[in-house]
Amino acid sequence: MAIVAGAIIIGLVIMFNYNLDQAKISGQRFGDSLAQIQNDFKNETADYDAKIIQYQNGNITKQDILQISNTHIAVLSDMLSKYNKLKPPEPFAPSLELFKLSTQAQLDSDKLLKEWIQIGDNSTKVRSYQLLGQAFYYETRALDSFNKAKTNS
Repeated sequence: MAIVAGAIIIGLVIMFNYNLDQAKISGQRFGDSLAQIQNDFKNETADYDAKIIQYQNGNITKQDILQISNTHIAVLSDMLSKYNKLKPPEPFAPSLELFKLSTQAQLDSDKLLKEWIQIGDNSTKVRSYQLLGQAFYYETRALDSFNKAKTNS
């Protein structure tokens, strides 16, 4: 009887450790996938910002920057859809939602920036910058939420 009880306990410990390992692997995969999306996002927005500066300095034509803007908006839209494919461990779900909000605000900001380029209405540029501030706010909250979840996991 003691041998059976011991075997059951050992089996339970092995099963518990296996489940813990699987949770860690799942969390690691989520973190790696999220980091890749964020890295791609950072690179894309930095490249686009550089193109906007070139346009403002007269080094890129209006037609070219509008075409670049269309491509950029499509890339950001694709990145936004990548968030929906992630399966975050429960503690990380709020940070994922905040990263999505940040990306959506950036996307909306860049759409308005493109509109400003097209029609020259400064109110759209102002609104674009407001949305950029909102994107930064969500990004900061997302990072904070992610780090707290990582610390508590």
